[in-house]
Amino acid sequence: MTLARTHAAALVGVQGHAVEVEADLAQGLPTFVLVGLPDTALSEARDRVRAAVVNSGESWPARRITVSLSPAALPKRGSGFDLPIAVAVLAAAGGLPTAQLEGMALMGELGLDGQVRPVRGVLPSVLALAEAGVDRVVVPAANAAEAQLVPDVRVLSIRSLRQLVAVLRGEEEPTSEDVPAPDSGAARSAGDDGCAAGDGLDLADVLGQSAARTALEVSAAGGHHLFLFGPPGTGKTMLAERLPGLLPALDRPAALEVTTIHSVAGTLPPDRPLMTRPPFHGPHHTATLPAIVGGGSGIVRPGAVSLAHRGVLFLDEAPEFASGVLDALRQPLECGEVVIARAHTTARFPARFTLVLAANPCPCGRAGDTAGGAGDACNCTPHARIRYLGRLSGPLLDRVDLRMAMRPVSRADMISDRVHVEPTHVVAARVAAARERAVARLAGTPWRTNAEVASRELRRSWAPHSGALRSVERLLEVGALTARGVDRVVRVAWTLADLAGRDRPGIDEVDTAVALRQGRAA
Repeated sequence: MTLARTHAAALVGVQGHAVEVEADLAQGLPTFVLVGLPDTALSEARDRVRAAVVNSGESWPARRITVSLSPAALPKRGSGFDLPIAVAVLAAAGGLPTAQLEGMALMGELGLDGQVRPVRGVLPSVLALAEAGVDRVVVPAANAAEAQLVPDVRVLSIRSLRQLVAVLRGEEEPTSEDVPAPDSGAARSAGDDGCAAGDGLDLADVLGQSAARTALEVSAAGGHHLFLFGPPGTGKTMLAERLPGLLPALDRPAALEVTTIHSVAGTLPPDRPLMTRPPFHGPHHTATLPAIVGGGSGIVRPGAVSLAHRGVLFLDEAPEFASGVLDALRQPLECGEVVIARAHTTARFPARFTLVLAANPCPCGRAGDTAGGAGDACNCTPHARIRYLGRLSGPLLDRVDLRMAMRPVSRADMISDRVHVEPTHVVAARVAAARERAVARLAGTPWRTNAEVASRELRRSWAPHSGALRSVERLLEVGALTARGVDRVVRVAWTLADLAGRDRPGIDEVDTAVALRQGRAA
């Protein structure tokens, strides 16, 4: 047998594609030819595969070896093709039974010693292979739990090429392979790029900011974007970090969607193959445009907006971000996805997140701070303040539903607020109930939260009570609200009605939504 076939998968964005790997052995000078649009990392597979095969105790055929990756027009990237290439070559040389390879796909990077190392994007790859009719998948041991999330697919986890060869031949597996799987070094918590939003953060810790806590609850209940504005030390970061704790757990489709993105990015926590909690991502203000929206010079990777999909994207010190980075948020805020076009491919990444912006009133942060002494007074010029906040463009802020101006908290405020503050689990229960009402109302539509409802359907099917929009219409007449702003006020009003258990928003809900959009206490 001089020709053998195996199957693998290629990733374009977060979408997997089934790939057929063919190996042909012909007479001629010993050489290795790899065709099918491989990138640099894949082109280097010829050296890794040969060393791994020899160091696993197998013979490398002294023939002219041609490996084809089909479809040839689909770009193939990464080192995950090492294992299927090695198996195809060994099968073509007669070292493996080809019948065992029927309906089987493989993925994994090979070390020079034959160890099989974990790779990114296993979940979307296995999903694509299952749709293509593959019912058996061989994956690195470190990726086994992730691959097993796909139903009706038998998963074989291996640690070395030698172990796989023994399994395919029906031989006894070598006992010397019981070693820890190599660490990919890529798996990290979803909140590592920025402030961590872990368990144990309680909303009751934020004292003296009752209006801001209300805005946070509304944001969680309806998926509304939030802008926190005020001097340092008022609790902006504390509030943002506690927002994920108010959000309900992800349902199965959303969990698979989020897990797929983090699998491709290499940030999937090793102890959580399925992400069931909304992610929190807080990039530093020096982050570049590709780091925020996705991209890269080689492999197109998801950015912060996609890593925060179905969760929270927190931009602390928002005016410190480059203006181009901030304006690039407009597309995902409107469409819920990012489209990245390159010369040879176009990648789409989901990016439906709740945006939280935090900003100081000026570069020094002391403008409007009456708590400090005379020595702490703001010395920023009016021009510096305008230029600082001017980085947050009008079109971007117009897409933010809730705006909250926060003031320094006094000791008396903190003491008096202890009576009214509520822990996270109490507020989260109200948020969950409000979301259930919204889901029931939006059943049969593509939307899950009030913030996602299209404007045309909002006006056609979900208008507030008659006369409830009079105050909004007056603000629209004088230019205090844009047409987009009117729609966003109505969406917030629906969320307030869901929190109050009402069937339709009235004057009170609309006026409260206007107050929250204008940065006034509700």
